[in-house]
Amino acid sequence: MLRFDIISIFPDIFSSYLEASLIDRAQKKELIDVHVHDLRDWTDDPHNTVDDRPYGGGIGMVMKVGPIYRAVKEIKEKGGFDQRESKVVLFTPRGVKYDQKKAAQFSKLKQLIMICGRYEGIDERVAENIADVELSIGDYVLMGGELAAMVVLESVSRLIPGVLGKPQLLDERVTEEKGFVEYPQYTRPEIFKTEKGEEWKVPEVLLSGHHQKIEEWREKRSKIIKE
Repeated sequence: MLRFDIISIFPDIFSSYLEASLIDRAQKKELIDVHVHDLRDWTDDPHNTVDDRPYGGGIGMVMKVGPIYRAVKEIKEKGGFDQRESKVVLFTPRGVKYDQKKAAQFSKLKQLIMICGRYEGIDERVAENIADVELSIGDYVLMGGELAAMVVLESVSRLIPGVLGKPQLLDERVTEEKGFVEYPQYTRPEIFKTEKGEEWKVPEVLLSGHHQKIEEWREKRSKIIKE
């Protein structure tokens, strides 16, 4: 079972997400174990301060290293996993690009700790001394790392045996030679008519029942996602 530990100053953001669909079912089946932590629990002042002004000046506030250090240290100790089984992810726009290959690597772990930043950034000493991986889910800036954490949680969870229910739902799109493959899919009706009188048809090859031709069509139309 893979344990996810998410550190955030807005832990309530995750509540409805974790109680929905396959993620909720995977937790109940004990295929994944998800813990969301409030970073303010590791502050050491009466005001539960998690940020401060940046040295050298600048606009905005920077998240402090102290609370994050204490949070990760305690979470690691409670998990009890060795360094090869547990990784710490820091979400940042300058991090390595997240992809299916990284998701597959994470799915082999026992524990994944994810640090969700806010404000103008996080004290660089977190990246230098605490995080194992600086990760970006795209070339854009979010208000915080919470959505990125959900992306990683879902993409990794679906690779864990039993989460999708039927293994072939994933296996049919993965090949050793090409990696993760996505091809167009259609369902009923065979012809969809719009209010303008347009007819959107399902490709005839998919209605043919000719499995080899269908596979050839999917191969031609597929997009390969890098692993």
